[in-house]
Amino acid sequence: MAMPENTSNNKLHVIKIGGNVIDNSENLYHFLKSFTAIEGHKILVHGGGKVATQLSDTLGIESKLVDGRRITDIETLRVVTMVYGGLISKNITAQLQRFGTNAIGLTGADGNFIKAVKRPVKSIDYGFVGDITKDSVNAEDISKLMQAGFSPVFAAITHDGDGQLLNTNADTIASALAVALSDIYETTLIYCFERKGVLQDIDDEDSLIREIDPQRYEELKEQQIIHSGMLPKLDNAFKAISCGVKSVIIGHAEDLGNIGDSKPFGTRLSKKQ
Repeated sequence: MAMPENTSNNKLHVIKIGGNVIDNSENLYHFLKSFTAIEGHKILVHGGGKVATQLSDTLGIESKLVDGRRITDIETLRVVTMVYGGLISKNITAQLQRFGTNAIGLTGADGNFIKAVKRPVKSIDYGFVGDITKDSVNAEDISKLMQAGFSPVFAAITHDGDGQLLNTNADTIASALAVALSDIYETTLIYCFERKGVLQDIDDEDSLIREIDPQRYEELKEQQIIHSGMLPKLDNAFKAISCGVKSVIIGHAEDLGNIGDSKPFGTRLSKKQ
């Protein structure tokens, strides 16, 4: 699909929020207000925070996690579909309408927008968990939706094309959307989490590293400044950049409003200039 001719329509922000925003109504209110202020096309990707676990407990369904990853049996799939694609999705879209963003709450099954494949059973059976492939995202039809004036809000649920819903990692969905749509738009991928960005000192929020290119990333890994849980997040970020995404920003949700004011926000990852 060709790039839209109007340069004001060429920019796209794909933004993923985590449970620290979803689980706090005040945080969510301020985040969605900042999201609305971002100019151009935008897509929001979310999971369900603690709500899915709380509902599972209420229903007597045991939540099973392995290394922080949810095992999705059929009962858990029903819960996350209700919570992610129902309660959370509709709450977010209603709030965005309040602020003037014409949002539309979706899963990957809607419009056949995001297909996935069920994760194969190896040493661990993750159940109804979907893995993204290079052809998962229907970028052309998602673009048509945005050109019609809608801002998609994707819950972390995909489908396999044969009628089966699948629970899929929200970070991965956000990255896949950004990569696929970078053929049409100048795309920025933003991960909002509980810190200001990548920190020089994990215990010092004022030690924010503003810019990281691939060479700097290798240096930070060698110095053990970046390690553990941040490694897969940054590896995926630089992979997205290598696949056409203009830049990736990792920062705190409460600072998202700085984008509209052209103020510094989070850590920006990009190709070496």
